[in-house]
Amino acid sequence: MDNRLTTHTGLRFEVRRARPEDEPALAEFFTHVTPDDLRFRFLGAMKEVSHERLVAMTRSDDAHVHNFLAVSDDGMLIAVATLASDAADRNGEVAICIRADRKHLGIGWELLAYISKYAERLGLSAIQSIESRENRAAIEVERDSGFTITTDPDDATLVLVRRELGARPAV
Repeated sequence: MDNRLTTHTGLRFEVRRARPEDEPALAEFFTHVTPDDLRFRFLGAMKEVSHERLVAMTRSDDAHVHNFLAVSDDGMLIAVATLASDAADRNGEVAICIRADRKHLGIGWELLAYISKYAERLGLSAIQSIESRENRAAIEVERDSGFTITTDPDDATLVLVRRELGARPAV
């Protein structure tokens, strides 16, 4: 699977798995994310991402959690993504966050497509995300990427977006 991506705007970046030594870069990345995007990513108000969350986002000891970094050709960390699958590896939940000064360049589209293909290679049947209704930009990208949108039955301020995948057995 090619980890070199190019957006429709011509922005080139590489996607790779996060590693423990990426924690300082990840902490710095989150200082360039809007307060709303922090809230959308973690579904709660926070001023900064805790050390414990950063450790969780850079660890690789859980076979069901896959954390990715998107790094532009100039070495800047421009986006982060997580794919977490259930214990049966049938469904995955995806979360993406993009640096504020790199939004609207097609990164979200390409990263979501990459994560979808990755999930298919793992053999997942579907991926989903929980979104704040206010996160219209993400919901639009997901809808245009083949996700269906339904209201969260437990919280009317949230929507569930889901996409069935053409899963095949993991190799």
